[in-house]
Amino acid sequence: MNPSVKEIALKTIEIEAESVRHLSNFIDESFNSVVALIHNCNGRVVVSGIGKSAVVGQKIVATLNSTGTPSLFMHAADAIHGDLGMIQQNDVVIVISKSGESPEIKVLVPLVKTFGNKVVAMVGNINSFLAKQADYIINTTVETEACPNNLAPTSSTTAQMVMGDVLAVSLMTVSGFTGKDFAKYHPGGNLGKRLFLKVSNVYVNNEKPSVTAETSLKEAIISISKGRLGATVVTDTDNSVAGIITDGDIRRLLENGDDLNTIKAKDICSANPKTALPEMLAVEAFELLKANDISQLVIADEANKYLGMLHLHDLIREGIF
Repeated sequence: MNPSVKEIALKTIEIEAESVRHLSNFIDESFNSVVALIHNCNGRVVVSGIGKSAVVGQKIVATLNSTGTPSLFMHAADAIHGDLGMIQQNDVVIVISKSGESPEIKVLVPLVKTFGNKVVAMVGNINSFLAKQADYIINTTVETEACPNNLAPTSSTTAQMVMGDVLAVSLMTVSGFTGKDFAKYHPGGNLGKRLFLKVSNVYVNNEKPSVTAETSLKEAIISISKGRLGATVVTDTDNSVAGIITDGDIRRLLENGDDLNTIKAKDICSANPKTALPEMLAVEAFELLKANDISQLVIADEANKYLGMLHLHDLIREGIF
């Protein structure tokens, strides 16, 4: 009886997961030496490979570049037809191969060594040509491929990918690579916004609704409506923030049935509203809104002068949420 698709899928996951777990056996002095080599080099990391290993190499290069290790990809086949010129004197060359015996690899490695560059083999066969020729080894040996014929690169490429991530994260840690450093290389998209976007980039396009303490209830409601932010700020004569009136405050007032004709802004405003400086990161402003279960933040300078207002919807629109 043939196994079901679910059984095949679960078996594949099990085989690949075991291959990844097995990698912990290869985090040894050789791996430590590779991290030290790259960390101390004055050049770049040149990653090369053939076939599926080449695709993995491109991903590793992308990860290294985004985490502070300058890298580039050089296809092993193209390398021996002119692309060797990409390698500079102080570069470290990582060659990725499961077998370590590919014809292109056998041609490439001796050429790189004649340049005097250090060669790191990310290899699944430590007795191979590549492993024996390399200066350093990152072992990615797997017991079996997840492919039922034990042929298609599956577990082996997963192991290579994971070990590339391990290398990148290790280098990040050794180099003291921070979130601010990460932001420099990811300015676009929602990720970049979370790391870079400031309150000052968002609130400036909003209205700036405000009233004084003596403003009537009717005028306060008009200010809230015109501002379209669900609130208006109560300011002192010197433009300092004294309080805030939200549409929720108005609804609660109406529910109490008070005499509305005599009520002024000072009677219903909430004193000491949550404020944010323009330099605050937008993601921090979002966390402040969420922690206090509110929809608006008053933007003020360090002297508590009113500058504007930020609404939760502004942050959602920017993709911060």
